[in-house]
Amino acid sequence: MSTLLEIKSEEEWAKHVENTPPTTLQIISFYAPWAAPCKQMRTVLETLASSYPVTEPLSTSWVSMNAEDVMDTSDAFNVTAVPYLVLTRNKQVIETVSGSDAAKVRTAIEKHAKSPAAGGSTSASTATVNGGSGAKNLSTYAPTAMDRATAPEFTAEETKESKEALEKRLATLVKAAPVMLFMKGTPSAPQCGFSRQLVALLRENSVKYGFFNILADDDVRQGLKVWADWPTFPQLWVDGELVGGLDIVKEEMANDPDFLKAYSVAKTAEVPAAPAQQAAATA
Repeated sequence: MSTLLEIKSEEEWAKHVENTPPTTLQIISFYAPWAAPCKQMRTVLETLASSYPVTEPLSTSWVSMNAEDVMDTSDAFNVTAVPYLVLTRNKQVIETVSGSDAAKVRTAIEKHAKSPAAGGSTSASTATVNGGSGAKNLSTYAPTAMDRATAPEFTAEETKESKEALEKRLATLVKAAPVMLFMKGTPSAPQCGFSRQLVALLRENSVKYGFFNILADDDVRQGLKVWADWPTFPQLWVDGELVGGLDIVKEEMANDPDFLKAYSVAKTAEVPAAPAQQAAATA
């Protein structure tokens, strides 16, 4: 049976692509270790992979990558949120699935795995199990009680965090650092002008802060709007309390130049602090 391969660097990914036949259906999963839905998606993919035999030539390839460890590859595939699934064949993206909907993921994979690859290679539905034990035609095969399910037995809605669990995570995130910035993108690569300006303002004042990229976790992005009763980003939080967006922070700084002085560090020190996503995940 197939297994989910963990790719840990750009070099490993390049080598994997080089050694994989172009007609192979590449199932590429991007995740972040701090995003709860990614853990559920990994279970989905591991279970699905186990239902596909290893063939010669290879019909499907299953890989998983931490999007933050392979930024060049993530950018190449336009990964802006996780979990994010990319299906490729012949070096062409043929479908993507954003989010943790197990049914959508399974449907996309099954559709393309059953489609004949260019050059007439064998599809997954009539593949021969590696080792010469004969063919297993999955189109007519009836599962038995001993077979694993093709996906965990939960609906798309059930893969999402409950409201209580999300609110608990949000309460932890806003306190992950004394000063927390919820922004679009990262301090080194802001994805909107307001986020860029707020990062610049914090740096000008040598403020040590943690950050969370809301583009990488839609549950946090949407949940924080409701939980904080503040509909836009970026958002700056201090000691677990919401200050506001760029305009509010500018106003506070204008009224009180020492507003964030208690959180500033020496000019020679490096800011911001380590990414708060990881710190929050271990909190």
